[in-house]
Amino acid sequence: MSQPDVYLSVIVPAYNEENRIQKTLQRFQEYFSTQPYNYEIIVVNDGSRDKTAEIAEYMRGEIKNLRVIDRKQNKGKGFSVREGVLKSFGKIRLFADADNATDISHFDKMRPFFDKGYDVVITSRNSKDAVGAKQFVSQPWHKRLLGNLGNLYIQKLAVRGIWDTQCGFKAFRDYAAEKIFNISKIDGWAFDVEALALARKFNFKIAVIPANWVNDPKTHVKPFAYLKSLWEVYKISRRINKI
Repeated sequence: MSQPDVYLSVIVPAYNEENRIQKTLQRFQEYFSTQPYNYEIIVVNDGSRDKTAEIAEYMRGEIKNLRVIDRKQNKGKGFSVREGVLKSFGKIRLFADADNATDISHFDKMRPFFDKGYDVVITSRNSKDAVGAKQFVSQPWHKRLLGNLGNLYIQKLAVRGIWDTQCGFKAFRDYAAEKIFNISKIDGWAFDVEALALARKFNFKIAVIPANWVNDPKTHVKPFAYLKSLWEVYKISRRINKI
C-alpha cells in the first residue's frame, strides 16, 4: 500500500484535555481551510481519565483529516509525541500542544525556513532566540524563575545556545523526525531537550522563529515535573555523548 501524500502532519499529545481539545481542533480546521497543501491531524490520547478520547473521536465527524490514537495507558508527553510522529505521514511533522498556546498559524513563519533547506524549525518565547518572541499572557513568576534556571542548566549540559527549549511547537522534516524519534528515549517533559540535542548531534540545520505564546493557567505541568526534567536532562547529556 502506498503512503498517503501528506505535506504536513500535526501531532497533538493529549492528557485529560476534555475542556480544551474541541476548541483547538476547531481552530486547526479554521486555519487549514485556507491552506493549499494536504495535511493530517493526529490526536494521541495519553491514557486520559476524562472524556478526551471520546471528544476527539466525536470530532472526527467534524474535522477533516483527523486521526485519533487512543492509548489507554498514560505514558507521558514525550512518549505520545514520539508515537504520533512515527505513525504520521507528513513530509513535515509538527507537534503542537492541546491548548494551542502557540497558535497553529505560527506554521506560516516556519514554511519559508523549510523551503530554504532547514531540517528543524522551532518556536521560542525568548527574545534572545528570536526577535519579537513574547509571552502574550505570561506564566506566574515562580514558573518563569524555574524555567530560566532550568534553561541555564539545559544549555550547559545538552543544548547550548537555545534559550527556550520547551515551547511546545516544533517541526521536523520527515527524515529528521524519523532519525531523531526512532532513537529518543525520554517519555516525560524533557523530550524536547532530547530531540534538540539529537538534532544537533546529527548536524541537522535548526531555525528558530518567535512565538506569540498565551499561557493557559490550567496547564498540567506541576513543580515536581521541573525537578524530574532536570534529572532527565542529565541522562540525556550522558547518552548523547555515547552516540
